Amino acid sequence: MDNLEKQLICPICLEMFSKPVVILPCQHNLCRKCANDIFQASNPYLPTRGGNTVAAGGRFRCPSCRHEVVLDRHGVYGLQRNLLVENIIDLYKQESTSSSKSGPERKRDQPMCEEHEDEKINIYCVTCETPTCSLCKVFGAHKDCEVAPLDKVFQRQKSEINDGIAMLVGNNDRIQGIISQLEESCRTIEDNCRRQKSQVCEKFDFLYAILEERKGEMTQKITSEQEEKLQYVRTLKKKYGDHLEAVSKMVESGIQSMDEPEMALFLQDNCRRQKSQVCEKFDFLYAILEERKGEMTQKITSEQEEKLQYVRTLKKKYGDHLEAVSKMVESGIQSMDEPEMALFLQNAKPLVKKITEASDISHFEKVERGYENMDHFEANFEREGKALRSIDFIKEEEAEEEEEAEEGEEEEGEGDEEVHTEPEQSDGEEGATETQVTKSEQMAVKSEAAAEAACPPTGESPPHPADMPVEGVIEQSVALGAVETGVLSTEATADPLLYRS
Repeated sequence: MDNLEKQLICPICLEMFSKPVVILPCQHNLCRKCANDIFQASNPYLPTRGGNTVAAGGRFRCPSCRHEVVLDRHGVYGLQRNLLVENIIDLYKQESTSSSKSGPERKRDQPMCEEHEDEKINIYCVTCETPTCSLCKVFGAHKDCEVAPLDKVFQRQKSEINDGIAMLVGNNDRIQGIISQLEESCRTIEDNCRRQKSQVCEKFDFLYAILEERKGEMTQKITSEQEEKLQYVRTLKKKYGDHLEAVSKMVESGIQSMDEPEMALFLQDNCRRQKSQVCEKFDFLYAILEERKGEMTQKITSEQEEKLQYVRTLKKKYGDHLEAVSKMVESGIQSMDEPEMALFLQNAKPLVKKITEASDISHFEKVERGYENMDHFEANFEREGKALRSIDFIKEEEAEEEEEAEEGEEEEGEGDEEVHTEPEQSDGEEGATETQVTKSEQMAVKSEAAAEAACPPTGESPPHPADMPVEGVIEQSVALGAVETGVLSTEATADPLLYRS
């Protein structure tokens, strides 16, 4: 009991702890009043009210190990109470009081020997480790055993139990510290997972921003090219509209075929469709990134739950052990108050064994260093971001440009032939004959040539203007107008405006 009482002495007032008892982060205990006195001595300029510090925060050093204790906004009242030590103090005081009152009564209840009913138990068999009487040693079952005085064995067993209880109390402080570390590990795991999820989301948002930027660039380029082509078509339409205004009213059908709304609608549909395709491609990339982001956050959440479950299991195991040890300490204190040596020695052996087993906590699992880290979940998209920024999404159409150039050369060749056929028909040898050819015949010949150049072969339907390039629509419209009017100018066919340079 003396060793146990030493464990319950406050290092400041040198008295038994007075409630409430607070436990410091270094696992040493103090009376709250003593802790407040130390805090006021270390922080003399903080305001006080009624002897208690009212200022938030502050720090002082533990009187046992000199560890610096940092207080929160609650001050000394924010320190955790050590309920285990308070319960042990209550039991100690209760047992001390009851033992002092019931001592004379218990002496009258001295146990008797089971084999010799009239003999009191007055010796201890060391060989069999059980108390017995003198007749058992002389005539009974313990005549060949080694015996010892009852009081000597009583003092030894009592000392062992006292030392075991003191060891359990010391281990309880260690277990309490381990439980605090496990709680801190749980908080650290949650914070690390939250921070890692935030970093992963930032990386994916970084890719989203790049894709959104490139998407905007693509749609802007499509819109710019749409405006450019519409402006070009409108310019051509105006130029040829002004030219066709001087021709006969029969050319109005050709003008209608190249009407602005139809051509503008065609280009607008193409641009709208192209924008839709570009958005679908980028949305496909968004879907992949969102899927991968969900997978990573799910993995982080799963590992978080797994680690938290493991830490909480260890915390529960240590808590159960702490509760069992507290009950064992209570029973040990009660047994040490037994004044009858024989009864005490009968219960001492199993109690010492239990205390020894409970004192060994080396087989308990512990959380490894760095277990709460989640840094292995990392997303680095710098290389992908550079790749996305360097991709050229505009497709080169060299084949189409080559075809347009070849078609332009063929049209220019046909125009040159028509220009040279007219002087041949007006040479000197046939001059008289050709002067007799009527103007209507010339118009018929030219109309037939223009019809062959403008109309498709037999069996093929003329292409719709919306399915033809801009130059084809304009060229067909001019040719049809020339057929209907009967006039095909060599200047019109050789007009360089019909071909995009």
